[in-house]
Amino acid sequence: MQIEEFQKKYGIIGKSKEIRDLIDITMQVAQSDITVLITGESGVGKEVFARAIHGFSKRSDKPLVSVNCGAIPETLLESELFGHKKGAFTGATDDRKGYFEIADGGTLFLDEIAEMALTTQVKLLRVLETKEFMPIGSETVTKVDVRIIAATNKDLQKEVDAKKFRNDLYFRLKAVTLYIPPLRKRKEDILDLANHFLKKFAENNQIKIPLVTKGAEELLVNYNWPGNIRELKNVIETAAALCRDGIIDEELLKPLLVPEAVEDLTPRNLPVHLNRSPEALDREMIYRALIEIKKDLIELKNIALNNAHENNSASTTIDPDEVIPLEELEKRAIINAIKFTGNNRRKAARLLKISERTLYRKLKEYGIQ
Repeated sequence: MQIEEFQKKYGIIGKSKEIRDLIDITMQVAQSDITVLITGESGVGKEVFARAIHGFSKRSDKPLVSVNCGAIPETLLESELFGHKKGAFTGATDDRKGYFEIADGGTLFLDEIAEMALTTQVKLLRVLETKEFMPIGSETVTKVDVRIIAATNKDLQKEVDAKKFRNDLYFRLKAVTLYIPPLRKRKEDILDLANHFLKKFAENNQIKIPLVTKGAEELLVNYNWPGNIRELKNVIETAAALCRDGIIDEELLKPLLVPEAVEDLTPRNLPVHLNRSPEALDREMIYRALIEIKKDLIELKNIALNNAHENNSASTTIDPDEVIPLEELEKRAIINAIKFTGNNRRKAARLLKISERTLYRKLKEYGIQ
């Protein structure tokens, strides 16, 4: 199979040398059962490559089970991975197969492997070495034939040095390591990805594919994408949803991007954000949105106060439609926060400086879905 065919089949977009080299290695390692560690920043597409490895392997007709180790509480992860017997602990009302047993004969993709507790790492290492494990509460060993693909956005060597990750497990996992570079280091892939997301959005929403102006294309290429492909997809879909005349231009895109992550086209300055982590930039994006919403509320408040002051002597001439209830302002702020964070209610609550419980109560109160 040629690289182009492989890309089309497994949805890997890009023509950069970095991506083509990665695909070449992926096609080679997929045919064996060797353990693969995929590294790279959040949003670069680690799971896409994991699915491609499984799909191109001799195990492709068997299950691919994906597990986000960071999303499962430490107390439950061991049970989720290895299963348990009825009565093994409070709440274990039935026998339950774990992900290893479900993936038997196929592939188990362990995402965010660095978040796994040290105690669970010990048991994972044993399975990798012996291909057997003991479900919680069981007295018998279960044998499995599972290929492991792990992924992380952290430097595992630093985690090992900090005693947060087992050295022996690290060396066992990194038999083959695939590093997926961030989008800012393969800029020639940006427009291909943007066009792909535009086409998909148009198909899903049954609309004409929006036209991207030259200026907008330059803005996309010169932006440093701290959130990588995931951020690019969100920006493109938001822009496509907001454009009214079927054209995506610079003015539409600029509010969707972090200003500091846009390169200065003159050689005088480097992008300010290069020494910051993606997490720091994510927080800054939220803070900026909060500031913008606060500015809007202050502006609306000032307009209302000025109108009241100017028309104090003739209040009967005020158009009732010009008076905006505070509840309506609050509702608009909540809707804007929900839209901006892609319906991530935890981030929306942080952005609005209220608790998640208060946000949920407000959503219910205003009937916001």
